[in-house]
Amino acid sequence: MRTIRNRFLLIFTMLIALASCRSSGEFGSEAEQLVDRSRGSMQSMMSDNQYPSLVNLATRAKAIIIVPNLIRAAFFFGGRGGNAVMLVRHEDGKWSAPAFYTLGGISWGLQFGGQTSELVITVMTEKGLNAILKREVTLGADAGIAIGELGKGANASTGLDSKADMYAFARSEGLFVGVSLEGSVIAPRETWNQQLYGTEATPESILVDRTAHSDSKAVADIIAAMP
Repeated sequence: MRTIRNRFLLIFTMLIALASCRSSGEFGSEAEQLVDRSRGSMQSMMSDNQYPSLVNLATRAKAIIIVPNLIRAAFFFGGRGGNAVMLVRHEDGKWSAPAFYTLGGISWGLQFGGQTSELVITVMTEKGLNAILKREVTLGADAGIAIGELGKGANASTGLDSKADMYAFARSEGLFVGVSLEGSVIAPRETWNQQLYGTEATPESILVDRTAHSDSKAVADIIAAMP
């Protein structure tokens, strides 16, 4: 049952993720455009004084996931999804290149509206990181997740005393209040990983072994921008 549910979630996520793609003039491929937008979102939120806890956690995180355009929409039945990149901090303090993922989930009940968000998730524990590297993780089930700030003006200490495996920070626009990630699935986007790093590339070779390389300027820029 869980496998069927997760496969359904992934299909729904891919549909929303495709809708979340936006063009950028400097970089040719969608993968590079996503990396460039992710860098912009990360830098913008890190410099936003509404998110002081993000700066604190990001400088200590084992990995960071960035979703520059998370879309949430509902009319009784709803869903959320977006394309993501993840970078891993190694013991030498250096960051890996970004690997590509999708994040999304479904919901139902009395709900209406639409929302777009920039989302940054700091992965603080080996448990959280390993859950993602095992190829498919459901937030709130396979790894605990506490929400740091739900938006501008939110209490900066929300959820930070729970010692969660991950913390999520969202900057949102739209009719929904806050961003709930419980039940969201994170899964690798193999096509984009192979498009940018070569046909043999895997999340492990990009993030852990660091044997997959790209000469993309977008990749170099996001690595240089990491805390």
